[in-house]
Amino acid sequence: MKKFTVKTPANLKEFTGATYPQGSFCFAALLRGKDIKVNGARVGSDLPLNAGDEVIYYTNPKQESLKSHEVVFEDENILVADKLDGVETSALLCELNGDGEYYAVHRLDRNTKGLIVFAKNKSAEEELLAAFKEKQVKKTYLARCKNKFKADKAVLTAYLVKNSESATVKVSDREVKGGVKIITEYRVLERCVDLALAEITLHTGKTHQIRAHMAHIGCPVLGDNKYGDNALNAKYGVKRQCLVSYRLAFNLIGGLQYLNKKEFISGFKP
Repeated sequence: MKKFTVKTPANLKEFTGATYPQGSFCFAALLRGKDIKVNGARVGSDLPLNAGDEVIYYTNPKQESLKSHEVVFEDENILVADKLDGVETSALLCELNGDGEYYAVHRLDRNTKGLIVFAKNKSAEEELLAAFKEKQVKKTYLARCKNKFKADKAVLTAYLVKNSESATVKVSDREVKGGVKIITEYRVLERCVDLALAEITLHTGKTHQIRAHMAHIGCPVLGDNKYGDNALNAKYGVKRQCLVSYRLAFNLIGGLQYLNKKEFISGFKP
């Protein structure tokens, strides 16, 4: 059994996804069995929640044992985790904070798996937040994409406009009103018929940057249901984006500069 209190209004499915990874994995089964209580009443369908509502999940030991992440590295200052897809960064943070005090310094999309860093004290949080802002962290991704790359490698510059209402972004080659500059570097590692494996390095880190930029050049990420190629996704039966936060390296100048000697690699492949 897991008990939570709602802090901001949301529907039950959204709240579960943002709060309790194991509950999110089993959400449909929990509803079918009416194994969720909201304010003391068992529920069998999604419903809106208000701040202050109490939600209890009657997950069984098998459900509670489902992993949300693997620990890649941990010391007194940071935790580097290998996050599974289907897990919100906020939910992973909630889970970690059941065992201590952790701070999120960046995030990964729910359906992007791989490396994510958490600080374990305020000093480390401040240094890492500054490091991500000042581009002192090198993040490299692997993506399985549609094989329409015109060159084996390139550094792409474009402009990204965020649409808050639809929770999507749009990429333009030209500077547009409300657009922010994005720089995405890719290198094709292998090609196989209609798919390619690409290594992607972010020189800027904006919402959905990789997924939207790859789609913009005609090479959407396989399994992406927002910017992807639906026919290609159906052909391969893939429902989650084949995108991994694969490699992480630091170039720090403060108290965490001992991490500069380390390179972290995800155990996942797209």
